[in-house]
Formats: sequence, C-alpha cells, structure tokens
Amino acid sequence: MEGVKSRAGRKHFAVSRFVIGFFILLFSLVCLLPMVLTFMVSITDESTIMRYGYSFFPKKFSGYAYRLMFQGGSNVLQSYGISILVTVVGTLAAVVITGLCAYTLANKNVKYRNALALFIFIPMVFTAGIVPWYLICTWLHLRNNLAALIVPNLLFNPFNMYLVRNFMEGVPDSLRESATIDGANDAVIAFRIYFPLCMPALATVGLFYGLAYWNDWWNAIMLVDDQSLYPIQYFLLQLKSRISMLRDLQYLSGSGSLTPPTESLKMATAIVTVGPIVLLYPFLQKYYVKGLVIGSVKG
Repeated sequence: MEGVKSRAGRKHFAVSRFVIGFFILLFSLVCLLPMVLTFMVSITDESTIMRYGYSFFPKKFSGYAYRLMFQGGSNVLQSYGISILVTVVGTLAAVVITGLCAYTLANKNVKYRNALALFIFIPMVFTAGIVPWYLICTWLHLRNNLAALIVPNLLFNPFNMYLVRNFMEGVPDSLRESATIDGANDAVIAFRIYFPLCMPALATVGLFYGLAYWNDWWNAIMLVDDQSLYPIQYFLLQLKSRISMLRDLQYLSGSGSLTPPTESLKMATAIVTVGPIVLLYPFLQKYYVKGLVIGSVKG
C-alpha cells in the first residue's frame, strides 16, 4: 500500500513539474516575441512596413537599414568602442565608490555615520537642476573628452548605496574585529573581506550602473561636440534624426523615389544597442536576483 502511494506521489510530482515547466517555457517564448518582432521589422522593406504594418512574416525583406547604419563602418565601430570603454571604466569606478561608501556607513565604529547617511539621502529628494550641473561640469573641464562621459555619472546613486549598505550590515562584525586585531586597515577589510562577501549586491548595482552608462546619451548632447567621442546611443540618435528629417523634406517637396527607412531603422538601432546588455545579463542574473532580495530585506 505504501509503495502504491509512493509511486502515485512521484507520478503526481512529475506531472506537476511538467506543467510548471511547460508554462515557464510558454511564458519565456511570449517574452521573446517582442525581440523577434523587432528583428523582423528591422529587416523589412520600408514600403512594406508603411503599407502592411509590422509583421512576423514580412512580404519583402531588406537590409537597407543595417547598410545605412554601417555604411560608415568606422564611425559605428568607433562609437561602439567609446560606449564599451565608458561603460566598463565608469561601472567599475562607480561600483568601487558605492561599495566604499556603503562600507563606511555599515561600520558601526564610524562617528556621525547616521548624519552622513542623511546627507546622502537629501539628493534623493531634492536636486539642484541642470544649470548648476552644467556649470560644475564646465568648471571641471568636462568638455569634449572621455571624462565628460564618465565623471558626471560616476558619483553613486543613493539607492544603490543603501542597497549595498543593507547587505553589508548583514556581515558579522566579528570579521572586521578579527581583521583589525590582525593588523588590517579599513581598505584591506573592505576589498579583501566585505567586497567578496557582498558580491551579489555589488553585481546588482554594477548592472544598474552598466545599463545607465550604456544607454546614456544626455552627457554627449550636453558636453561633447567632437564626433569622434560620440557614444553609440548618441550616434544612432543623430542618424535617426537625419533620416527623419530627410523623410519630412521628401514629403514636403513631393520628390524622391527612395523611401527613407525610418521605422526599420528604429528597430535596427534597438537590435544593435541592446545586444551587449542581452549577452551580459545572463551572467549576472543569479547575483542580480539574490542581491535585490537580500539587500532589500536586511537592515
């Protein structure tokens, strides 16, 4: 009798796992559909889009949008290089600064750490505005150089800092005390003990900073005039603006037999710019989820 119940239980468990796995697979496919549609529209002829709209099965294919983007291949690759460099350097520096500040506020031996936490919290509620920001950047000579794309976003986001601090507060104080007795200073304790133990939280905020740097085009608009320093987001934004202007001019003049690929170009730029993030996210997903859950409940 017990054996029959055991076999029935295993069968029920197997069926439950199959049903759950099926729905997860179905949900994943549904989430993938927008990306597939974006790619299909990006390789669809513009006249077909204007006539039939978006479709998973276009009546006429065209790679004109991609050829238009990469016809000045050196410019696109150079902008890609600028974005990758800015994202890597800026993210690493921002994570280190955020981690060190979080370690300071999590250290119970630091005087006035609550007052310092309040001082950091104020910018989350009040901001000075664009004009003071621009004047400070100009005073720091953040114009037409790579620093103009890195430094303005380098100072940590208060939310990210509090997330890491809450995570670090879960680390036993005995580890810091033991390391101090052994002669380690705060820098050694932070980099050799706290940072490795808090890797989930640091990876989470690192993903936040990486996304912000990769998608940033505002700093380029405000602080960069040199085309050789344009990040990929701003470069493609300008390309789309020029194509839209060309379409409007052709419409007003009633001339031009070639339809500018405005819609397909939008989708092609989305595919080109989202690629690195899509490839990076799976490697950080486990840290991302764990860091959000643990960092949000501790404290």
